[in-house]
Amino acid sequence: MNDRYGSDVLSADPHRSGSFAHRPTSRDQAAESGLVVEEVTSGFVGAVVRVEKSGGMHVVVLEDRHGKRRTFPLGPGFWVEGRPVTLTPPAAAPRRQGPTTAGGRRLTASGSLAVDHQRARVARASRIWVEGRHDAELVERVWGDDLRVEGVVVEMLDGVDNLEAVLRDFRPGPTRRAGVLVDHLVPGSKESRIAAKVTGGPAGQHVLVLGHPYVDVWQAVRPERVGLETWPDVPRGTDIKVGTLRALGWPHADQADIARGWKRILGRVRDYKDLSPALLGRMEELIDFVTAVPEGA
Repeated sequence: MNDRYGSDVLSADPHRSGSFAHRPTSRDQAAESGLVVEEVTSGFVGAVVRVEKSGGMHVVVLEDRHGKRRTFPLGPGFWVEGRPVTLTPPAAAPRRQGPTTAGGRRLTASGSLAVDHQRARVARASRIWVEGRHDAELVERVWGDDLRVEGVVVEMLDGVDNLEAVLRDFRPGPTRRAGVLVDHLVPGSKESRIAAKVTGGPAGQHVLVLGHPYVDVWQAVRPERVGLETWPDVPRGTDIKVGTLRALGWPHADQADIARGWKRILGRVRDYKDLSPALLGRMEELIDFVTAVPEGA
């Protein structure tokens, strides 16, 4: 006969552990992407899509088999394979080691020799501007280490239409150079007209405006990094980001979807080899231009 209580009735709670337990103890379970769980209170069953911070707390987003998504606080109150669990944040991905030379020297993501154990310099007077947040994040991912060593600050224009006003406030001169990276800098474009105007002005010799031919900086990432042969040709009148996400089959209903889509694209960029030469060369030129003025000059 199997004694459900054992020889020591105080050693364990048979209701919480053992083969007869009907209120088993929850175990910790990392909320890894794809894990199927049930939220006990609502009965909602879905796969983990992501874990994020919202309102100062961790939440888990679940998606059911019909594509419906719901968000719940991370923690207790879930079941996995019929057993109670306390969902915990997934383990952080191990930090990727950067590229190295044949001799073992570490390289930055831009391909430059890394300078170890050196603090970022005090910012130079010269600056580089990019059009928006996504441009800035891409520049940081590939050139961030180099820019900190050189003491170059990257700022956002929030649109090329603001370039003239920004430069008027900045007042470029012999010791204050302005480098500007612009999207869709092609002959006849609005961007090319603005660039010609600012570089043709009184302080134009201290301003360098360069750009890539793409409508959006997303397209400066090599398309094969997201499983495409070429970036989609988004028809005029459709937002370039929305059209791109739609072509990829990724969610594109609102700004949150666009932000998450960009994070997925940015996450595929490992180093300079994942970017188009049309962006690489221009960014290197801008760095050389703003660092050509000696500090303290």
